[in-house]
Amino acid sequence: MSRDARWNALLELVGKNGRVDVEDAATALDVSTATIRRDLDQLAEQQLLTRTRGGAVAHGVSYELALRYKTGRHAPEKQAIGRAVSELVAVGEVVGLTGGTTLTEVARSLAVRSDIVGDSAAHMGGQPTLTVVTNALNIANELVIRPQIKIVVTGGVARPQSYELTGPLASGVLGEITLDVAVLGVNAIDTERGAYVHHEGEASINRLLAQQAQRVVVAADSSKIGKRAFARVCDLSQIDFLVTDRGITPEATARFTEAGVTVIAV
Repeated sequence: MSRDARWNALLELVGKNGRVDVEDAATALDVSTATIRRDLDQLAEQQLLTRTRGGAVAHGVSYELALRYKTGRHAPEKQAIGRAVSELVAVGEVVGLTGGTTLTEVARSLAVRSDIVGDSAAHMGGQPTLTVVTNALNIANELVIRPQIKIVVTGGVARPQSYELTGPLASGVLGEITLDVAVLGVNAIDTERGAYVHHEGEASINRLLAQQAQRVVVAADSSKIGKRAFARVCDLSQIDFLVTDRGITPEATARFTEAGVTVIAV
């Protein structure tokens, strides 16, 4: 198991239980206790958790929103999608992230990438190794304690159902910036009509993020493929990558590919 995968697993355990024990984690991840102690020390240095005798606990309030935002449905798939999406992002880029449970996993994967927040990022001379623009309060909450990541939060009115900021204030900020890549979390993606979400305000912000980006990535587990929701975000022609799980059918993959969308199934 790679270090990034171990870190994700450890943070997931802390997020779920509020704490993690060295011995239990070593058994669960099938690695030595020395490896777990080293991982926990490094995560504590990045203020992702607080070390204790024999383990670690959640760092301050950094998991408070995440605990309320947990999802039990398709969790392993969403975590795998999050890791795959993070690999499409290069150091130094400006990334737009919408809200949603899958996008939360994208943010968490970015937060433990060694070239972004680890020792190898030191060559940036104190400058941010990544800029994240988001309208999702929970994602900003999780990333703001990572000093190597610059966080830009849009204005707007918060929706308690999704923690996303919407409305003219959010649109005003996004209209003044450019992005290297926009990562969209959606409620549905149709093989002909494109991406959808349930709320028209969120659709408007997602659409603007896509318009301001050089590359557009949709992150969606396979349960959302072949469906439509209330508000359309964008056509397939505006989407460069669809990152999903292996539950996608060959027929759907072929249709997306024909439309010019690169499908990554993990």
